Amino acid sequence: MTITADASFEVLPFTRTCRHIWEDGDHVLIGVSPGNSYFSAERIADLARWATTRFAQVDFVYADLHVDRMFAAFGHTREHAEKRAAKEIKAVRRRILKGVAESGPPGVEIRVRALSEFRSNPVYQLLHRRVLHFLETDEEFRKGCEEMALHFAGSKLPEGESITDEQLRVCFDYMAAELPFFVDTPSILDVPSSVAAYHVRMPLTDVLFARGGGLRATRNQAYAVVRPEATAPGSAADPAPTERTADGRRAA
Repeated sequence: MTITADASFEVLPFTRTCRHIWEDGDHVLIGVSPGNSYFSAERIADLARWATTRFAQVDFVYADLHVDRMFAAFGHTREHAEKRAAKEIKAVRRRILKGVAESGPPGVEIRVRALSEFRSNPVYQLLHRRVLHFLETDEEFRKGCEEMALHFAGSKLPEGESITDEQLRVCFDYMAAELPFFVDTPSILDVPSSVAAYHVRMPLTDVLFARGGGLRATRNQAYAVVRPEATAPGSAADPAPTERTADGRRAA
């Protein structure tokens, strides 16, 4: 189910429904994490060019919530954590704006916003509360969040040490701030449908897009891995796992 979008990227929608939403081309949301070297200004420019040729509306949203708490939970002093978080957030915004500017005159508007700008959005608030509720009540959803947390923490923990309850809680809060956009971006941003685009497949993808109950993405919300076309599956540079066929998974 790979779609070669152009010479720069290939697109792997997670389900048949995700593919249909991608083909509609209403909106794409590209999430950017601070401190992630994948999102260079050049990569942002390439993504912006790709997005504006395929979608009617484009949003870049970068994470700026709980970043200082993450640094503090993994060994930095509070003062150093706050300074480093501010530096990383400022740097990622600068890279996004630089990349968007270098992408050339877009056919559609590209919006760049921080995650914190949506805290006053009532739909975002409702979805955030739902995410926190399912973290406490849905074992499968919580397990997926734990897998994401352990993947993130793996390189930050001293050898032989396990993640602490406090570190896990901070990871959960960081993820819970982002997850509303993987559940129902159309309602948050008032768009007909939306594709959440990221360069890897999250452990939570199956939970949100392929199961029959619990917290699920809405019918007009899609997820797709969007990665450089030159990346070969299975290579060391390939961050995305091999995608299952459409017949081998349940369509949303």
